[in-house]
Amino acid sequence: MDVQIQKTSGAEAAGGVSGSTLKWIALITMLIDHTAATVLARELWYTDHLLAGGHYAQWQMVYVCMRIIGRMAFPIYCFLLVEGFLHTHSVGKYAWRLFLFALISEIPFDLAFNMTWQDMSYNNVFFTLFCGLAVIAGIRWLNGRFCPKSDSGWKKYAYLLARLIAIMTVVFAGMLVAEDVLCTDYGAGGVAAITVLYLLRNCRLLSYAAAVLILAAMSGRLELAALLMLIPLAFYNGKRGRQMKYVFYAFYPLHLLVLVGICWLLGLPC
Repeated sequence: MDVQIQKTSGAEAAGGVSGSTLKWIALITMLIDHTAATVLARELWYTDHLLAGGHYAQWQMVYVCMRIIGRMAFPIYCFLLVEGFLHTHSVGKYAWRLFLFALISEIPFDLAFNMTWQDMSYNNVFFTLFCGLAVIAGIRWLNGRFCPKSDSGWKKYAYLLARLIAIMTVVFAGMLVAEDVLCTDYGAGGVAAITVLYLLRNCRLLSYAAAVLILAAMSGRLELAALLMLIPLAFYNGKRGRQMKYVFYAFYPLHLLVLVGICWLLGLPC
């Protein structure tokens, strides 16, 4: 969620969609998704209010539509993660921020989605982004480390093969950690999507579409709705835009706490 793209002087660059605009789109669609997954889901599955009122089917359709809208958020965060990685001055500090907010967000996440203070079976998306960042940082390091020493001969192909094996090992290790060790939101699919966005970074729309298809294959067909974000991405100008970095970081745990508070005020299970 930390995007350190080309700096602009003064106002946002004229024309196009900036990184901050993409952040706002992701933030709003995430809020819609999480409102459905917390408040509305509790109303639908844990009470008989909507059923007794005769509007259950209508509200169930609203729930599905809100979750579909929410599919836009995660692929955009993955795209912005790669952009941030490519332009950050310190990958270490970037990784530390992601990990710190993963820890900060875990209790609000568990309260919102697991209805308990602590549940290690399903953990927040900051951990997914952290794993993805570690993987692409490892890929970049390996690309620099395993450089052919000559343009010809068996050594060149030996280096290329060693690099391929090493990269595949890093990617699968990151996917395994996300899926089975940290049990993160989007898990292995999220790490795979981030990897593809990085490897195909010179073909922005192709990389994004491929990432969404991976998420759809590994997390469900609803993820295909995120292909609609190809429209704003087509107008992305590569600029950072208005800077509100820590606002976006802090919004994640804070909005989850607010949603839990709404559930409590409505008398819904918490």
